[in-house]
Amino acid sequence: MTLRFGTSGLRGLVSELRGLPAYTYTVAFLRMLQDRGALNEGSKVYVGRDLRASSPDIAQFVHAAIAKAGQVPVDCGALPTPALALHASSNNAPAIMVTGSHIPDDRNGLKFYRADGEIDKRDERHIIEIQAAMADTVPSLSAIDPLRLAAEPSQGYMNRFLGFFEKGSLSGLRVGVYQHSSVARDIVVDVLRGLGAETIALGRAEHFIAVDTEALRQEDVALLKHWAAAEAFDAIVSTDGDGDRPLVADAGGIFVRGDLAGAITAHFLGADRVVTPVSSNSGLERCGYFARVVRTRVGSPYVIEGIATALGEGGKCVVGFEANGGVLLGSRVEKDGRTLPALQTRDSVLPILCVLSAIARTGRPLAEIAADFRFLAAASGRLEGVPTESSASFLDKLATGATYADKSFSVLGGIANIDNRDGVRITAHNGEVVHFRASGNAPELRCYVEAKAESRADELLRWGLALGRAQILES
Repeated sequence: MTLRFGTSGLRGLVSELRGLPAYTYTVAFLRMLQDRGALNEGSKVYVGRDLRASSPDIAQFVHAAIAKAGQVPVDCGALPTPALALHASSNNAPAIMVTGSHIPDDRNGLKFYRADGEIDKRDERHIIEIQAAMADTVPSLSAIDPLRLAAEPSQGYMNRFLGFFEKGSLSGLRVGVYQHSSVARDIVVDVLRGLGAETIALGRAEHFIAVDTEALRQEDVALLKHWAAAEAFDAIVSTDGDGDRPLVADAGGIFVRGDLAGAITAHFLGADRVVTPVSSNSGLERCGYFARVVRTRVGSPYVIEGIATALGEGGKCVVGFEANGGVLLGSRVEKDGRTLPALQTRDSVLPILCVLSAIARTGRPLAEIAADFRFLAAASGRLEGVPTESSASFLDKLATGATYADKSFSVLGGIANIDNRDGVRITAHNGEVVHFRASGNAPELRCYVEAKAESRADELLRWGLALGRAQILES
């Protein structure tokens, strides 16, 4: 079975999730909440979905499971994950999002939210134990008609931004919106227009496109540059499939990496502390904009734990973000007499708006703003179809075999530091970084690199992927 919890939620092949597994994992989630005293019989459970072809069908099994468990399923339709999380928390209710986020269309997943936010790793273990105990129990499933909301649940999500950013604050900006199959594609356009930006919709698709903001497809890279050359844009923006990770490109169509977009967002909001995984650029500590940088393992549950640490240390404005650009607002933000409440789940619209607002306020192009942060050039890629055990064997050899690691990285002039917090992140004596980790969502080995120049980063990424490929083939 491919079904497993990764960096954010349960993921796996559609063929293995649809039907009984979607049902039993939903029941296990609800029983976990009941065990924690966080769910009463007859409570509402909000359900949303992305635009994958399989999502409506899987959502039906989720609805059936909720009803069978004695709760009331509420169908929120297709909407971004952070919009669902915000709506559910505002109503003090749990939620389930049917989405595979950025992974291919033959896969899908479930994201679970308690009334107070994302489930944590302890919750995940409890859900897995409950589901395993009931996996052989085949219930009688029948379609049900869930409760439907009279009002559009995404409106509160849009109002969140329209009430915080000043009306007309993006006037004068011309923004391309790469819509593809993102469930947030119309919301992004509506919010940008509501703040005064001129928006042009680009690349709307009727079939699902897996846009991964950590490892863009070459087709997406080419599209961004093509649109930038054809039109005079201040920026081109987009999101991943479920709208919790942003994609931002500058006027030249050059992708601004997610951790850099997160840093621009945190600086714009006045953060004194940022929380981010070890995979984010090492320039965060060097840029001088933040009093403290808290590093975590990869995945929103770990970033949320880090946010709690930062708040406990006295952080006044705490912003978390991942290398994919998803921003988790750890604390309430007050700016220009307006307040933005905390929302500790990944969001794509907030970083898009903060980056565009930085352009509008300074009158400077995005490329110049980004350069101020002095990030090392970075690149990332992945080897697809790599079994989990093969990735684990390779990473273990790097982490525990000093001779093997030294020999493998001798071309970089030797190893200065090895960080095993999540995968194996190796820093060479010349300051270059190569980080290998197994994906938590798919059978992939990911590689992240940093170097002083883009050409060198591209060269280093090719070298890192070749090393990983050779070792996996050898094993």
